Amino acid sequence: MKRISLLLLTSAAFAAPACSSDTPADPTMGSGSGSGSGSGSQDQWDQALGDRMIDYNAALRIAALRLTGDLPTMSEINEISSAADDAAKKTAYEARVKEYMDRPAFAQQIFHFWQDTFKQGESAILDTAPALAAQLSTTNGSYMSLFTQNAGNCPTFDGTSVFTPAECGNNGPKAGVLTNPGVMKQFFSNFAFRRVRWVQETFDCTKFPAEVSPTPTDVGGASPYTGVWPFNSISSPTNGGGRVNFQDTSAVVCANCHSTINHIAPLFAYYDNNGVYQTMISVPTPLDGALPAKMSDYLPATETTAWRMGTPAADLPALGAAMAADPAVAQCGVARIWNWALGKTDIVETLQEVPKETIQTQLDNFTQGGFKMKDLIFAVYTSDDFVKF
Repeated sequence: MKRISLLLLTSAAFAAPACSSDTPADPTMGSGSGSGSGSGSQDQWDQALGDRMIDYNAALRIAALRLTGDLPTMSEINEISSAADDAAKKTAYEARVKEYMDRPAFAQQIFHFWQDTFKQGESAILDTAPALAAQLSTTNGSYMSLFTQNAGNCPTFDGTSVFTPAECGNNGPKAGVLTNPGVMKQFFSNFAFRRVRWVQETFDCTKFPAEVSPTPTDVGGASPYTGVWPFNSISSPTNGGGRVNFQDTSAVVCANCHSTINHIAPLFAYYDNNGVYQTMISVPTPLDGALPAKMSDYLPATETTAWRMGTPAADLPALGAAMAADPAVAQCGVARIWNWALGKTDIVETLQEVPKETIQTQLDNFTQGGFKMKDLIFAVYTSDDFVKF
């Protein structure tokens, strides 16, 4: 029987032009150029996925490389190969995955995973956010602590297996990685917009615009306004006294993105170029002389900061709490673990993402089980969709 992996199928789907309606008779080859959208094409993909078979030894090789950085030993391979039946193979495989995750090498691997995910590392200050995420992953901590933890948010990692708790020491509020000095320093920019982009893309797995209305509004530009916030909820020289025209419609409708961005960015604007919290806004504008930003540049006086429309956030701990309650943030976290397990590239940069129906079981268990990181990783690496080829 022909075998095909979920990774191969989804990679092929992303490689195919999105607009074509042609579907190859064999999803693994053939001359058709598209993924197709009709029920027939969907049946063929479903059939190919249904034809996969469980292969614990193949899964073990991938799991060992991801979780420990090394191939499995012959002894580890043989303990599965020599198991009496499928149930015994499953038990042996799951026990070995668990053992991999208890090794010091797992701490190293997961630390590097978070360095890649956060786009940070290689210096003491830039390693602290990945170290916090890796510490939570090895201790089965809650993923939501990345946004809500109020102490010990800048641990160090010795490169082998030891995480040492430490405070960040950059003053101000404490909200997991959202107040991390390395994050604030690396993503320093005009208006703090790079910090907002990092949060959005890393933890919501999408680019801006983050909120899109199903009913666009004509605001007098070449294209409609598609945001969910009222068009006048952000500043411009004629609305709220802003010095930058975030309501500009001459080329693109800036408010499509900035209606959300401007409600978040002021919360990050109090960190200076070294990632230290100050009592006043400490980021520049792109105006002549790099003038310091003002609150009126972002929002009219009638507006408040928020994570999303209808979800106000007066400070960064409140922003973290709002993110922790957002189902999209949990889904993004699960999707990133799946992408890592299947060897996919970054969700946002390359749009490679494991189908939502594939990750749903792990997402449900993750949400209902307290967002435990080590439990999630184990669930992904032992799921049917990981061990079938």
